[in-house]
Amino acid sequence: MSDVTAESGVAAGSGITAGNSAAAGDEIATAGGVTAGSKAAGRRRPGRRPGSADTRGEIMAAARRTFAEKGFDKATIRGIAREAGVDPALVHHYFASKEGLFVAAMELPVNPEDVIPLLVAGPREETGERLVRFILTITSDARARQPVLALMRTAMTNEQVVGMIREFMTHALLEKVGEALGVPPIRMEAAFAQLFGVVLVRYVIKLEPIASVGVEELVALLAPTIQRYIDGS
Repeated sequence: MSDVTAESGVAAGSGITAGNSAAAGDEIATAGGVTAGSKAAGRRRPGRRPGSADTRGEIMAAARRTFAEKGFDKATIRGIAREAGVDPALVHHYFASKEGLFVAAMELPVNPEDVIPLLVAGPREETGERLVRFILTITSDARARQPVLALMRTAMTNEQVVGMIREFMTHALLEKVGEALGVPPIRMEAAFAQLFGVVLVRYVIKLEPIASVGVEELVALLAPTIQRYIDGS
C-alpha cells in the first residue's frame, strides 16, 4: 500500500477567531492535525494484543491495507482491528473514529471532523473566503501538502485509490459541510472541484502566475466565486 503513503510532518492547532481573516486561515489550517510516522508492517496472525510501543503504527499499516482493499465505506474499525491483531477499543483509543484513522494512515494534514466546525462557524457570507483560505493555507506548507499531492498523483493511475478518496471526500467532508451549510451536494462538489483544481495547477502543473502568486491574492480572486456556489446565486 506504499502507493498511497507519503512522508510528512503535520502540526496540530486549535480554533478560529472572527475579525482576522489571515489568522483565521492559519488556525483552521492547523486544526486537527495528526502526526503519523510509521511504515507498513507485515500481516499479523489472528489474536488480540494489548497496546505496545509500535501498536499505533501497526494499526495504521493495517488500515492502509484495508482501505486499499475495501475502500473507505466498506472498511470498518472492527475489520482493521482484526487485521492488526488488536482489540477494536484500542483503535478507538488511538484514533477516535474511522475518519481519524484514515487521516492518520494516509498522513493527511487535517481531520475533517476537527476543521468542519471552524469552516462553517462565523458569518455565512464569509464562508467562501474561509474555505478558500483554509485550502490555500494548508497546501502552502510543503510538509502538509506532500501527502495530499501524493494521493492525487496516485489516484490518476490507481482506480482503488480513486474510489477510496472519493468515498472519504464524499462522506467525511462534502456531505458534512453541505449539511451544515444547507448547500446541495452538486454545489459543494463544484466548489471543492474548483479549489482542488487550483491546488493541482499551483503545485503539480506549476502554471504561472498561479504557481507563484501570494495566498491573499488568490483568496481575493477565488472567494467570491466559491461564495456564489454556497449561496446558489
